[in-house]
Amino acid sequence: MYKIDISERTLHFKQPAGTSRGVYTTRHSYYLTLTSAEHPGIRGVGECATLPDLSCDAKPEYELTLRQVCQMVEQMGRIPYDMIRAYPSITFGLETAFADFFRQCPAIDVPAWATYLASLYDTPFARGEEGITINGLVWMGTYDEMLARLEEKLKSGFHCVKLKIGAIDFFKELDLIKRIRQVYSKEQIELRVDANGGFTPENAMSRLEALAQYDIHSIEQPIRQHQWPKMAALCRESPLPIALDEELIGVNVRSMKQALLDTIHPQYIVLKPSLHGGIYGCREWIQMASERGIGSWITSALESNVGLSAIAHFCAKTYGPGVSMPQGLGTGQLFTDNIPMPLEIKGEKIFVRV
Repeated sequence: MYKIDISERTLHFKQPAGTSRGVYTTRHSYYLTLTSAEHPGIRGVGECATLPDLSCDAKPEYELTLRQVCQMVEQMGRIPYDMIRAYPSITFGLETAFADFFRQCPAIDVPAWATYLASLYDTPFARGEEGITINGLVWMGTYDEMLARLEEKLKSGFHCVKLKIGAIDFFKELDLIKRIRQVYSKEQIELRVDANGGFTPENAMSRLEALAQYDIHSIEQPIRQHQWPKMAALCRESPLPIALDEELIGVNVRSMKQALLDTIHPQYIVLKPSLHGGIYGCREWIQMASERGIGSWITSALESNVGLSAIAHFCAKTYGPGVSMPQGLGTGQLFTDNIPMPLEIKGEKIFVRV
């Protein structure tokens, strides 16, 4: 049987991370350390972290629930997926702890429920043979701050840049995008924008039309979630592709996922395991989206390097080998006091140091 110990840690951002939902200066995470008396000396570590005002499981009783779920896992010897669908960050933490544990026990008889988790580290990426292309992330700020951050990403070698928009005047943000396109074509730089629900149903279409002049790859979550008919209309009529992100949060039951995808039918979905059902739930989303001709990519949700590493391995297993679409895995450089892991960004790719 397994034993799970819980610890916690607060990480600090190098610079405030601004979204249209607010500004983050710290990141609080719980860490699960999984051990087994049958395999002394082996420890699997996972990360459980919610985002306040965003995660569906960011509740006052979170720590108590986490401890209760871990006790349940100790007693059952497995992750009770159907019982914890409402807690995606806990699901993800448990999954990454088990995956890390099995990685260190290659001769162990892996139970059927954990076969996929045990295979996460069997990829060219995990062996250090190839990297995963990632996008450069430009956080919200003043015009000058965003321009400086953008230029820094371009100098670092990124060919796909994601701009967080919605915090300053939209037309200043549009001017920034215009300046980029005056210098770089869409073949040179792929531009993605993320509104984090910052537009209104009334102004969204005019803003999408304005953005579409500049060859934008896609826009994430133009309006706030839970407005399915309005989001569906935008996805039908938008001149540029729409990707859903926050819209997927809290939609953890398979039948509801089907209803959302069939009603809104976006061009893409953007998946964060800590927010969207853990690895199990994200695999479900990806399969169902693919069946409907909807594309997807994976990003982190401001986890420490522990969670980021697990997400990168999941990404490589899902889309690899040779992951072609840029993924959102560049957040490991955001903190002053991150946890060391064998991850390294070279140019526009993230690698595992082996």
